[in-house]
Amino acid sequence: MQPPWEVADVLRQADLSLLSLNIQQRKTLRAIQQCRTIALGGHIDQCTDCATIHISYNSCRNRHCPKCQGHKREQWIQCRMADLLPCAYYHVVFTLPQTLNPLALKNPALVYNALFKAVWQTLRQFGNTAGLQLGMIAVLHTWGQNLSLHPHLHCIVPGGGINTNGQWQKQVRSDKYLFPVKAMSKVFRAKYVAQLRSGAITDKTLLDSLFDQPWVVYAKRPFAGPAQVIEYLGRYTHKVAISNHRIKQVQDSQVSFAYKDYRDKDGQPKVIILPATEFIRRFAQHILPHRFVRIRHYGILSSSWKRGRLQNLQKQLKVNRPTQQPQTLLRKCPCCKTGTMITLEIFGKRGPPENYLMLAKSKPVQTS
Repeated sequence: MQPPWEVADVLRQADLSLLSLNIQQRKTLRAIQQCRTIALGGHIDQCTDCATIHISYNSCRNRHCPKCQGHKREQWIQCRMADLLPCAYYHVVFTLPQTLNPLALKNPALVYNALFKAVWQTLRQFGNTAGLQLGMIAVLHTWGQNLSLHPHLHCIVPGGGINTNGQWQKQVRSDKYLFPVKAMSKVFRAKYVAQLRSGAITDKTLLDSLFDQPWVVYAKRPFAGPAQVIEYLGRYTHKVAISNHRIKQVQDSQVSFAYKDYRDKDGQPKVIILPATEFIRRFAQHILPHRFVRIRHYGILSSSWKRGRLQNLQKQLKVNRPTQQPQTLLRKCPCCKTGTMITLEIFGKRGPPENYLMLAKSKPVQTS
């Protein structure tokens, strides 16, 4: 069901000239605003069975767009299903303290790259102590429920690895936990501060203040099985700062949207109302630098391992890799559900020809 309000509606009401935005943020916001509208052109399709004509507008395909992630998410999940190993999987979350938020806004690439490096160094050190080479999939999220800046890394870690003899070991330490979180948080903090120092951050007051409080590392119990791992990946990998379904109303240059207040013990859904410009300011701070990679693979799940070694390991463990079916470009007719949609004509931002507008059964649909 298509939500009644979208981030694009907020962009049409907000005066972006009032905001201090960089080039990447402005380009991204413009793409979201134009997504699946006449500005990006589209195509005219006809059903092979019922002959119904449909007009569709093109999507922006921007990774920050709430409307453009579903297809990419499904593709990515199918690839990850083929990489599963016969062991428990753990979900570990590493969070940066709010003290680093100003630096993250000023230099996001440095802060977020340091986060990836420090987290993998931490897990690799604990793995080496256990005599194992581990693997990790890490997904960067920068937002909280109310669109505040809240950088953290969601990590999926197989509960097994390659031991010093080059053999697979199914279990790291325990079926109940991966590593002690208090010990991991201390090592993570030290590793991260070292990364900042190597990144030419010389503010001694800032660096010293990072040791004034414990850092947050959250480790969940292992997933019940591969199905839970895949379900998790589907929820987290291609998320954006806010989905269109959370937006309740856009009116009079104000936006109301739903959020969960995790400081509340019950975690009941609440609604927050913001001026449109403040909503866009918060949304824009989660737009990542150009070509910044927010999903990364390490160790036995890295790209170098996937070039044969992971497949060989799965063969040794008698894991049947699912065969990936080639994706079809054929689309079923939304009216009769049986016919195939054939593209008759592609049009630009001038819009579809008037003769097709007369023949179309309904108004232009918003599909990619």
